[in-house]
Amino acid sequence: MLIRPAVLFTLALAAVSASAQTKTAKTLDIYFIDTEGGLSALYVSPTGESLLIDTGSPGGRDTDRIMDAAQSAGVKQIDYLIITHYHGDHIGGLPELAKRIPIKHFIDHGETGEHTPAIENSLKLYADLYTSANHMVAKPGDKIPVTGLNVEVVTSATKVLKTPIAGAPGAGKPNLACADFKPRDESHVDPDNRFSVGTVIAYGKFRTVNLGDYTWNAEQDLMCPNNPIGTVDLYLTSHHGIDQSGSAALVHGLHPRVAVMHNSTRKGGAIQTMQVLHTSPGLEDIWQLHWAYAAGLEQNSPGLFIANVEDAQTTANAILNPPPTFGQPGARPPAGTPPAPGGPGRGPGHTGPAFLIKVSAESDGSFTVTNTRNGFSKTYAAKK
Repeated sequence: MLIRPAVLFTLALAAVSASAQTKTAKTLDIYFIDTEGGLSALYVSPTGESLLIDTGSPGGRDTDRIMDAAQSAGVKQIDYLIITHYHGDHIGGLPELAKRIPIKHFIDHGETGEHTPAIENSLKLYADLYTSANHMVAKPGDKIPVTGLNVEVVTSATKVLKTPIAGAPGAGKPNLACADFKPRDESHVDPDNRFSVGTVIAYGKFRTVNLGDYTWNAEQDLMCPNNPIGTVDLYLTSHHGIDQSGSAALVHGLHPRVAVMHNSTRKGGAIQTMQVLHTSPGLEDIWQLHWAYAAGLEQNSPGLFIANVEDAQTTANAILNPPPTFGQPGARPPAGTPPAPGGPGRGPGHTGPAFLIKVSAESDGSFTVTNTRNGFSKTYAAKK
């Protein structure tokens, strides 16, 4: 009997996750969903309210994966949806998702910074949805009223938070990592990335950040000379872990204990990104949605921390004959690039089983990260 990939995913997740109706602990639960180069992250508050950041790519595959995560979390509606920016790997899944689950509030950065036919078409479809619902154009300093959480906007439409987050550890202090910051030529970077809506999400003493595809030079605007965010426990790597984002000014300034890389095989895991993470003071672990071709043997995390891995032959061939990746600023696989040598890998058209990374955080600041592929979990104790 053929079992659908979505069923395989749900069974794997059920092994490590109880539904919202049966869980006994009051936790913030975060589901970093495998959209294979896109972004979608579901945050479920202790009261059961939901915040979804981005919807992955069009085509229905990512929608299936989001719905599987929502079902496992006991989520019947999306209370708040943040569209960080209007690229297809972030907003593309929205029209199909809106057919499958009610969405109560839409949040975005307003006018686009990039006028292309693809974005204009996405915006038209998007406007048809939010005009009949609650719609908010986010500004730095805005609060998103998810019950039980403190969700604050720190970037939007190229603007950044200037007033330090009240009560956040380290917020407002000089950022020593700014001293070595070197701006880059970003003329090749898609403009709407810099417009990304970025948020800091707190549950009691636990703090995490999601900046969408916010870019390298813009990170200096946000974090220098003083750090308005303070420190975080969990850092979701900006821009999938490619080398257009993730400066030391940002990462070292945030001083995370754990990083989660929302990458795919050929998008993310750039050498410089990994080196910034590995040298970040106090960083304990890097969890990855995929084994990254760009990172090779030396920079990838151990397999226990990687949600989706290739078969041995594909991995070996990728190491010996590295395929084009997004690992350098502005680098994209040329049109018509063939699949990874020795096998198809997990490209945009992959529809097989996909595993996510789940985080459950307590109000005291402790949290547990789980790899749903192998059931491996690690708990990080509350800071003393």
